[in-house]
Amino acid sequence: MIFAVVVNWDGGEQNLACLASVEDAGIPAERVVFVDNGSADGSLEKVQAQYPELRVHANDTNLGFGAGANQGAKLALEAGASAVFFVNNDVTLPVGSVTRLTEHMLSDPKIGVLGPRVLYPADIDGKSRVWCAGGSMTWRQNLSTLRGHGTLDGPRFQTVEDIDYVAGCAMLVRREVLESVGYFEDAYFAYMEDVDLCLRASMAGWRVLHAGDVACYHAPSSATGGGYNPRRKYMQGVNSIHFLRTYGGAREWLRFVVFDVLTLPLLWLAGLFQGRAKAAIAKGVGIVHGLRGRRVQAEQLAPGASWLW
Repeated sequence: MIFAVVVNWDGGEQNLACLASVEDAGIPAERVVFVDNGSADGSLEKVQAQYPELRVHANDTNLGFGAGANQGAKLALEAGASAVFFVNNDVTLPVGSVTRLTEHMLSDPKIGVLGPRVLYPADIDGKSRVWCAGGSMTWRQNLSTLRGHGTLDGPRFQTVEDIDYVAGCAMLVRREVLESVGYFEDAYFAYMEDVDLCLRASMAGWRVLHAGDVACYHAPSSATGGGYNPRRKYMQGVNSIHFLRTYGGAREWLRFVVFDVLTLPLLWLAGLFQGRAKAAIAKGVGIVHGLRGRRVQAEQLAPGASWLW
């Protein structure tokens, strides 16, 4: 029995599109745990009015994606879930997609984590570009890379294969994985908690699978402003340091310094002409804060909390 977990923070109307697609994909509303992280835009009330049968958990404040997702997953397991499908509220799923993902999971008891290829919404010509076809560890910029990011969708991304990690925006996790290796590390707040969970699962002997014959559609980073923005890059800076301290050796640290830290001045210069200079600075500030042992907190991300956003 598959349960879905959807985390919301001021998600607006996109919640309704997401929840409708989750039902179409094969998970009825009574098996959806909707976790609200202290939204102030009325989105929780709209969701409850349209989907009264949802299992709702409302937090008073924004605890971050990881902590909210963990709350939802625990409620799902208590209700008897055999697997938990984490779905970002800016994701929509095609009809029957969860059924196909479940078939993949059941094909091998060692498949512990899997996810579909993730596409941007189709453009006016009906063409779709890849947001990610799974992810690979590079230990360079942001420590990892989203495979196929920004390229046109095609057969090479529609394969079924083992992968370093799948994106947390659409991630199906077997119950036994959560019980054996644990949940998301909520101290990441947002970004890299999905990579961390997949690496822990792999280290424990579970397979992590890219089910590229299944697709979903994603409007990425909407909660933090989208794209290459200062808040997002700040969080990636902080979390990269924590991730390196957990998994990195001398070679991984060196690659990160050479390919990520030392390139920041160039990114700042380029950003002056592209409107991205603050984002490059925010990444550097995040790295410094990470080295000082600071972690991401909701109050740091509020509009006006920093001169960078």
